Amino acid sequence: MDRPITTLFMLMSVDGKISTGSTDELDVDRDFPLVAGLREGLGQYYELEQCTDLWSFNTGRVQAKMGVNEKPIPPKTPVSFVLLDNHHLTEAGVRYFCAKSQQLVLVTANASHPAFKVDEENLGIILQDDLSLADALRRLRSEFGCERLTVQSGGTVNGLFLREKLLDYVDIVVAPVLVGGKDTPTLVDGVSLTSRDELAKLGVLALEECSVLEGSYLRLRYRVVN
Repeated sequence: MDRPITTLFMLMSVDGKISTGSTDELDVDRDFPLVAGLREGLGQYYELEQCTDLWSFNTGRVQAKMGVNEKPIPPKTPVSFVLLDNHHLTEAGVRYFCAKSQQLVLVTANASHPAFKVDEENLGIILQDDLSLADALRRLRSEFGCERLTVQSGGTVNGLFLREKLLDYVDIVVAPVLVGGKDTPTLVDGVSLTSRDELAKLGVLALEECSVLEGSYLRLRYRVVN
């Protein structure tokens, strides 16, 4: 394989939602701790997250939503981060991740991104005219030595990984809650199929493990077979 082995690792509701609503004000990391019946078992997800790959893929939009553009410089972690971003991260946000990361690789189509103003040894930039996750993953392996990558992005980008057949494993923690809302982000969003001719774009899974966690949480681990 000429790209990293990828695992989609996410927390979702029973109805597949990865947020508590349709606006950026609402977020499971901030909101689940406020809800009785959810907060009691939520820590298990974060404990499992600590055991994921040492390369993590996310988006600038998600990280800006979490406030990284305003946060103080954090301590160094053992994790390397790959961030897909065109305009959500500021120069301060990029410096935040340079401080936090072993390596930071920014994937962008914006030749004027603030990251180009940052001179840090552990910062790499993959500049593309048009987004190609497949090409970005190939370069992550060949240029930066990324062998395994955990994907924790939003539903739209997760949909790109799905449609381009770039997912190898799916590792999901299911919270005991129904969120609802047709505009609430789900595990995989993006472009819907419109004909049976596109059925090959589905992601068929083989269950490898099903674990019942405390507080009615579940962990489902799948291998992508097609």
